[in-house]
Amino acid sequence: MAAWIPLIKTALPYVAQVLSVAIPAFTSKADIKKTSEIMPQQIAELQSAATQNAESVKILAEQLKGTIEGVDNAASKLQVELKSLRRRCYMAMSISAVSLLCALWAVLN
Repeated sequence: MAAWIPLIKTALPYVAQVLSVAIPAFTSKADIKKTSEIMPQQIAELQSAATQNAESVKILAEQLKGTIEGVDNAASKLQVELKSLRRRCYMAMSISAVSLLCALWAVLN
């Protein structure tokens, strides 16, 4: 009899899992009536959740569109500003080169 105790201890968790799966198969037919009453409510809830999700996605898409447009506008402004800064840099470098040449000419003469 002592040999059965370890077998029962190892099999007990599996028996609980099997029973939890098998018990719903043996429920009464009254539960079917309850599920048939609940299903339209669940379908309505799922439809409203899908509608809310669609609205949320639409709002997020509009916000993303606005964000992308803002980033595009900022990028175009930065490109214009970068061109202006490059021109100023080239002008400053050319003025510096002319000044350096004038200073060298003055020192050598």
